[in-house]
Amino acid sequence: MDDLLAWLRERPYYEGQIVDERRFPGREATYGDLDVSDRLASALEDEGVDRFYRHQADAIAAVRGGENVVLATPTASGKSLAYTVPAFERAMDHVGTTLYIAPQVALINDQAETLSELAHGLGFGSRVTVDRYTGRLSKGEKETVRERQPTVLLTTPDMLHYGIMPHAHRLWDWFFERLETIVIDEVHAYRGVFGSHVSLVLRRLNRLAERFDADPQYVCCSATIGNPVGHAATVTNQPEPSFRLLTEDDSATGPRQWVVWNPPEKRDGGGHGQRRSHHVEAKRLFADLVQRGLQTAVFTGSRQVAERYATESERELRERGEGELATQIGAYQAALRSDRRRELEAGLHDGSIRGVWTTSALELGVDVGGLDAVILDGYPGTRMETFQRAGRAGRGEDPALVALVTGEDQLDQYVARHPEALFDREPEQALTNPENDQILPAHVRSAARENWLSAGDDRHFGETFPDVVADLESRGDLERRTTDAGIRWLYDGGGSPAHETSLRSADDREIKLRERGSNDVIASLPFGDALRDAHPGAIYHHQGTKYEVVDLDLDHDVATLDRTYADQYTRVLHEKTITVEEDLREKPFPGRADVPVRFAEVTMHKQITGFERHDARSGEAISRESLDVPETSLRTRALYYALDPDLEHELRAAGDFPGGIHAAEHAMIATMPLSFLCDRRDIGGLSTPHHPHTDRSTIFIYDGYPGGVGIAEAGYESIGDLAATTQELVADCDCEDGCPACVQSPHCGNANDPLEKGLAIELLDALVEGDNASE
Repeated sequence: MDDLLAWLRERPYYEGQIVDERRFPGREATYGDLDVSDRLASALEDEGVDRFYRHQADAIAAVRGGENVVLATPTASGKSLAYTVPAFERAMDHVGTTLYIAPQVALINDQAETLSELAHGLGFGSRVTVDRYTGRLSKGEKETVRERQPTVLLTTPDMLHYGIMPHAHRLWDWFFERLETIVIDEVHAYRGVFGSHVSLVLRRLNRLAERFDADPQYVCCSATIGNPVGHAATVTNQPEPSFRLLTEDDSATGPRQWVVWNPPEKRDGGGHGQRRSHHVEAKRLFADLVQRGLQTAVFTGSRQVAERYATESERELRERGEGELATQIGAYQAALRSDRRRELEAGLHDGSIRGVWTTSALELGVDVGGLDAVILDGYPGTRMETFQRAGRAGRGEDPALVALVTGEDQLDQYVARHPEALFDREPEQALTNPENDQILPAHVRSAARENWLSAGDDRHFGETFPDVVADLESRGDLERRTTDAGIRWLYDGGGSPAHETSLRSADDREIKLRERGSNDVIASLPFGDALRDAHPGAIYHHQGTKYEVVDLDLDHDVATLDRTYADQYTRVLHEKTITVEEDLREKPFPGRADVPVRFAEVTMHKQITGFERHDARSGEAISRESLDVPETSLRTRALYYALDPDLEHELRAAGDFPGGIHAAEHAMIATMPLSFLCDRRDIGGLSTPHHPHTDRSTIFIYDGYPGGVGIAEAGYESIGDLAATTQELVADCDCEDGCPACVQSPHCGNANDPLEKGLAIELLDALVEGDNASE
């Protein structure tokens, strides 16, 4: 690795980009004692498993002992054996069944193949049968799965919601009656709106298990997060003390070299915080490493970037005279056909694919063997995702390289300036909100359709359950009946409530995007996203093709797109107001009794007023056009703090007050993913010199989803730490007036105007110094 780093520093394009390097030593494996039957031991040995790592043995023993388990260890640490052994033992002994749930079909297919091979190795009459049940199966294939009555069933939350639980009593009674184990793989992925939906799906699953007199255990596999037990308990609705937590990785690893690679600032009229493209820097590194013989994966943020730069990397290698190597490069992303994905996975495993550009689709536990190097094209947004992706590097005990190529925005540059925040900071917390009042009624309706409701179901759906039932009854969705066993509610609505509820969105209205000429539907967007991304004149990217929206027909919920070669992008402009519906909690800002902080139910009203066209190369605005689209509203949850009039007076005397609070709002939103598993786009904000609810200047930060998903609430609870990190992020940036690395936001509806960085620092100083003074 020393020779490789020295060589990289001698490359023609190197200008001091390596701003941090760290080497982590490898370790030998530690094994535990675990007895399994000769038949299972023989099958495992045929698959290369002759001993169990200590964390595997401890997890299996805990499951055998009746405990729920959370196994939160890194990628490639062998988590799957923790549920495979108990699942197979229970099937072999008494035909006990296991339900395996994963968020992506690709992961299910990979696990199904692995488990099927192991089951085959058990020989005839083992009673272990493995099947997948996903939306990609035909009706006949699904019938065949049910007829086979597998003991290990693999599915997605979506198919559990749509295709299994609504038919539990008619088609799946044989499975639920024997259900003993529920595996939640990648449990950290169940956060935000998706996680809130899945949490409610699992509450419905718990109800069904009770009806069939089953009492299954949960085995949850997670990446390293800050609250693995708390999150697993929230998602599954199981008591926290019922979980055994295992976090030590006892598998063998080789040494791992990390470098943080920060592209230089642009010259010749650039600067102002603008840096050379991290995509181009990642492409050069990728070509260098592949040419040096290192099998390499680049993780990037979008399918389009993966496809484009895989092609450009091939071109780069051909220009270097590496024609054969250029044919061994691929792009891996979720939209690929399943046969192409399997081809790439096999090629990475056997070494015939030497390099790949990929999205998060390869981040999860799909088995592609170990890679020599991983390049992260931009900070993934969270430490959890960073280390999940980095975990793909490492082949046995051989050394591996991980290079983080940072972009120019706030989080990337914060990590470049403070790499200790990446390596030493506590892991982020995963957040989900099963009490979301915007999505809870749909799941109560679905539960009633699956089995009658009783007053006791509040233990599944929470303290608001009686109010939800009363509302659904008044709407005619539920029918009340008096029985000898007490009051019951039966579903009395039409259709299938499960099929009317998408787990991936909280927005029921969708806009179809049609290509003019062919009339093909290329995609669909939630209504609010469509107003932002598919308004007339918008440039829309899909599968490597650029389109311009020529019409948005809201009467028929269709947008018409035409292909374009314009090298431009568009950004909407909007105006927002926030109404505080109900204050839920209040406390003073730590150390600032004159600055109250509140957590509240709010309604955000947004009116898109127009959009800007930007040159894709320079980023400069070309034109500004107006739009006439409907106002939208969002009922959600927010934290907000109102400034004391004396503090406001001091700040107004020092500069542009609206620009200062606007800049502070942007920076605090950008900082939140350092503590919580979220994306900056999951959060919205508003700063106003005067708000009627507080009669003061006020800064709001709100969840960008109906009902809230827990981000603003977590920010409220840790507002002091959040302000301190925000102050550090802004003050450390060496720009003068504010840039993408500190206070500018690519999602600002006011085109980042006004912003005043200096005044934002003064505001944050006042808040943080007050916090420090109180300690």
